[in-house]
Amino acid sequence: MTLAPQQPSIYTSVLVDCPGASEAYTYQVPVGWCVRGGDVVEVPFGSQVVRGIVLEVLAALPPTLDSQRVKALLAIVDQHLFPKDYWALLEEIATYYCTPLIQVVRTALPPGVLGRSQRRVRLRPQQGTPPLSEQGQHLLRFLQTKGRGDYSVRYLQQQLPKVQRALAELERLGLVETYLAAPASQQPKQQQAVVLLNSEGETLTQRQRQILRYLQQQGRDCWLQEVLEATGTTAQTLHRLAAKGYVAIVEQQHCRIEQGVAVTPDRPKTLTPAQATALQAISEHLDCAQTFLLHGVTGSGKTEVYLQAIAECLGRGRSALLLVPEIGLTPQLTDRVRARFGERLLVYHSGLSEGERYDTWRLTLMPQPRVIIGTRSAVLLPLVGLGLIILDEEHDSSYKQDQPQPCYHARTVAQWRSRQQQCPLILGTATPALSTWQAAQAGQLQILSLPQRIHATPLPPITLVDMRQELHRGNRSMLSPSLQDALGNLQGQQAILFVPRRGHSTFVSCRSCGTAIYCPHCSVSLTGHLFGEEMEVLRCHYCNYSQAVPQRCPSCASPYLKPFGGGTQRVVSELNRLLPQLRVLRFDSDTTQRKGAHRQLLTQFAAGAADVMVGTQMLTKGIDLPQVALVGILAADSLLHLPDYQAAERTFQILTQVAGRSGRGAHPGKVILQTYVPEHPVIRAVKAYDWDTFATQELSSRAPLGYPPYAQLILLRLSSPDPEDVAATAQAIAQQLQTLAPVSQGEWEVLGPAPAAIAKIAGRYRWQILLKGKLERVSDLSPALMHLKEQCPRSTRLSIDVDPLNFL
Repeated sequence: MTLAPQQPSIYTSVLVDCPGASEAYTYQVPVGWCVRGGDVVEVPFGSQVVRGIVLEVLAALPPTLDSQRVKALLAIVDQHLFPKDYWALLEEIATYYCTPLIQVVRTALPPGVLGRSQRRVRLRPQQGTPPLSEQGQHLLRFLQTKGRGDYSVRYLQQQLPKVQRALAELERLGLVETYLAAPASQQPKQQQAVVLLNSEGETLTQRQRQILRYLQQQGRDCWLQEVLEATGTTAQTLHRLAAKGYVAIVEQQHCRIEQGVAVTPDRPKTLTPAQATALQAISEHLDCAQTFLLHGVTGSGKTEVYLQAIAECLGRGRSALLLVPEIGLTPQLTDRVRARFGERLLVYHSGLSEGERYDTWRLTLMPQPRVIIGTRSAVLLPLVGLGLIILDEEHDSSYKQDQPQPCYHARTVAQWRSRQQQCPLILGTATPALSTWQAAQAGQLQILSLPQRIHATPLPPITLVDMRQELHRGNRSMLSPSLQDALGNLQGQQAILFVPRRGHSTFVSCRSCGTAIYCPHCSVSLTGHLFGEEMEVLRCHYCNYSQAVPQRCPSCASPYLKPFGGGTQRVVSELNRLLPQLRVLRFDSDTTQRKGAHRQLLTQFAAGAADVMVGTQMLTKGIDLPQVALVGILAADSLLHLPDYQAAERTFQILTQVAGRSGRGAHPGKVILQTYVPEHPVIRAVKAYDWDTFATQELSSRAPLGYPPYAQLILLRLSSPDPEDVAATAQAIAQQLQTLAPVSQGEWEVLGPAPAAIAKIAGRYRWQILLKGKLERVSDLSPALMHLKEQCPRSTRLSIDVDPLNFL
């Protein structure tokens, strides 16, 4: 008998999703399986089952491995999940931002694709109960009286004390069993649909004919629930139609995507000469990796340029990606894009449900040309046929991720994607990031200018109010008389009041000894929050710790505690006291937590349900409300005095942007800016809308100090619950950095270590080390920086932030 030749074993390199595992592992591919790079697989890893990404199929087993010890793949979860060139992008992100590749993959994927197995506990059938310890009885009662008696070990550890010993006792006596549950999968949603098979027949009732007519008019398969609601019929009637052969009721995959609201279809608008020039330049480079700075004053029609450029991109059979800095910007912009492009629009941001994000992510893998609107994470979508990338409000710091790693900037990743896909990148803003402006002046990108508002409407004049003089006159209110008068004479128009902070008071302090109430877990004062008419809660905006306002000072027992400073809630209270006739809405992260709250508040305000909207920086970003004729800016100086070399730049950007919300409609607008330093160069530049002078002066002050954009920064953040451990680790790492060749040769400079500006957050003490070096030379340090984590004690965390924007 002739034996059939044995098939050679096939192996694959898999990047596993498990803490501490940053390298690829080799697994055997079972006979008959077809695996390729980018597939999601399940593999055994130690005592658990984890998911991973296939990096490549190996022609032979690495010589250092014993084939008898190589484990086999357990399952193929998902195939063809990444386009071929997508891996190169993820690897570039991992290298530049000093992050393990699997961490980048985890960030890029939607929830539910990767995951790890769970050790779970379930009851076994039993005849009687043997004698048990007190802890064993407690655990058994918990399993018997709660749900199905099947829980993860982690959940039981959180709910019950000393559960491990009790669990071992119950397992030894055969009362429970433990098992390894495979990672939970995010699956496409299946939903019942009605398919029209035949629309004519003699045995049909009037109601049945009505249903068939509805299906004919739709010209497509309809969801069963949709048919029930539209025709007012019942499921039994549809099933009778199915039994007669007129329709079929089948399960179909239902994509969970954000539906938005119904909008009236929109047509392209006539462009101004400046808009037309900008659009022509973009159209001529739709097949090139050209970066444009669309520099237009607020209200100059940048969005219309975006929309018409997107239309040309779709006409060429390619998709467009439109990024916005905040979820709050998406409702207005989404409605405009949906009115122009209908069902070709997809929305992707963290405010969606896990199912919506998963299905939207899968749809971007399809070759159909689409428009995708999203926040920072949308730049990581594996879009097939990407033909245009737009960053609206490109200067905004929300495009930068501070934690966890990778601490990527969406603008940087967009530049890489532009080169990779050979498509243009449009950076739109009225107040560019200084790094973008300097690159434009150096000829590295092309400036497209929109110097005037649509219909040549003038920018609103800015009136400065010196709050020092108000104080000398005895005015203790947050609102100056000129601002109060303007608010009292809106005459049917609307106003926006910008306040840098949310909450009621910045801090609560004792008037006897001066002690402020601090968070016990963070080095920051607690912010007062108002509920109803009285301030009931002090809250930490870093770790979310909260407590009631104490009756007496914790230091001297004095009863004289007073709130100081002011946030959005206090401004609303002041308005209600001084101008009770005004209807006021508050727009900050406290009032927009639930899904859809951004849209609801903006819709209410646009419909005239309020006269004044009080809000934080969320108000400064791209909101277009034609009825707003007045903008008031309160406590602007607090932005100027942060311990950050970018404080002047951010202040100019925020104040100019919020001023630009005024006077966008038929009525002229005005801005009242309250300040204690009206003579400050930044305040004077904002008043004159003089970006060029401000940018020139700010860049000239940074150049001799070697700050970006003339040098590059890398921030190492260390934290630990033990203040001595983190200080010692920071010192050791700083000394090791001094021995690296790029540092010893003078190409990079090590600054620190030093305690962070906020020395403790959520019970962890924080230290920082800043590296300053030559532009585009991160690769010189990247391998050494990634190895630093291995030298940290278990209690100390190290985060590497390349091109940091947050130094607090």
